[in-house]
Amino acid sequence: MKFHKYHALGNDYLVLDPADAPMPSPQQTVAICHRNFGLGSDGILYGPLPTEKADFGLQIWNPDGSEAEKSGNGLRIFAKYLFDTGKVTDQPFTVDTLGGVVTVEIHDGGESIEVEMGKVSFHSDVIPVNGPPREVLDEPVEINGQTYSTYAATIGNPHVVLPLEDHSKKLACELGPVLENMTSRFPNRTNVQLLKVLDRNNIQIEIWERGAGYTLASGSSSSAAAAVAHKMGACDGQILVHCPGGDIQINIGENYAVTMTGPATRVGTFLMEDAVQDQVIPS
Repeated sequence: MKFHKYHALGNDYLVLDPADAPMPSPQQTVAICHRNFGLGSDGILYGPLPTEKADFGLQIWNPDGSEAEKSGNGLRIFAKYLFDTGKVTDQPFTVDTLGGVVTVEIHDGGESIEVEMGKVSFHSDVIPVNGPPREVLDEPVEINGQTYSTYAATIGNPHVVLPLEDHSKKLACELGPVLENMTSRFPNRTNVQLLKVLDRNNIQIEIWERGAGYTLASGSSSSAAAAVAHKMGACDGQILVHCPGGDIQINIGENYAVTMTGPATRVGTFLMEDAVQDQVIPS
């Protein structure tokens, strides 16, 4: 089985073209993505797939074997793969994901990729968040005896953002898994961002990704966190998001329509044996 590995600011994915192989089972996906027993990645991008809704279809699979609705970094990586293999040029094209159709444009010979991510919603019925219909803004959540302010949002996949004066990888790894799996509140689980506002045009985030864990960068997380910072009144519409792996530019337009711009880098092509794919990973 042939995989094309890319990373977007340290958030890495394996691209599997349907022309090369069928999509692995969830158990195989876990083995393939494992950092010690497999090739290691934050997920598998399966495409291009046929679709009536867009130029290309894409499935996004998490390293725990679950399917994701949308990934900003995954979309940039997929776009770079399409560009590298001659399937697209620098003209805009569309990609159909479980979280909606997006428009993508390649800039600077593939050095920069712009994605119209769609509109952010803060409404509980759309995200979803349990409880009465409402915008989920500045709601208290208690974790380990401490109360945190939370903002929930979706840009095709669910997010919860915690504005903090100080944050760290350690804190993200403590709070992230608790919030991700707080299904009494977030029935589809959730991605988690710890947000620090630096000024009107800069924020810094630490990221816990649903189904993947601590992550160096995330396009959808950057989109959600920037939208929350704008919703709070703390930032303007053009926001540079500083992730641990690097920076992503987010522009927020009318009705919280988000455009994301950032890089994607090819690592190489890898072949994986069937016996490795089918191994059972110790829990």
